[in-house]
Amino acid sequence: MIIGIGIDIVHSSRMEHWRTIEGIFHRYFHERELSDARSRGSSFILSLSARFAAKEAFGKAVGTGLRGMQLRDIQVFNRHNGQPSMWLYGTALEAFRRIGGTSLHISLTHERDNAVAVVIIEGDGSDV
Repeated sequence: MIIGIGIDIVHSSRMEHWRTIEGIFHRYFHERELSDARSRGSSFILSLSARFAAKEAFGKAVGTGLRGMQLRDIQVFNRHNGQPSMWLYGTALEAFRRIGGTSLHISLTHERDNAVAVVIIEGDGSDV
């Protein structure tokens, strides 16, 4: 049963601005996320925008926003076939478990200067 759904949109100008701030990418993104985004060449900023939107969407899906969570505890990556997925650690994993999450689904897209992410959390419904 679906127990949480979140959606977010990020304009690439936000990531372009962050690019000018020393260390901010490492504060919000796991090294693998940065490496994967860099491998996309000219789509680097859009890739980071989509990953950040996914983190925001996750916060909305758990119902608390990102309050009390470390953004690096949410790692967005692509499976071998390109399908986006998410690994949760620490504070994010605790939030997921607290609402009774058992699985999650993620979808990312971007066009021009905008990136959008949707996160759906499934659970048995006993904690909702």
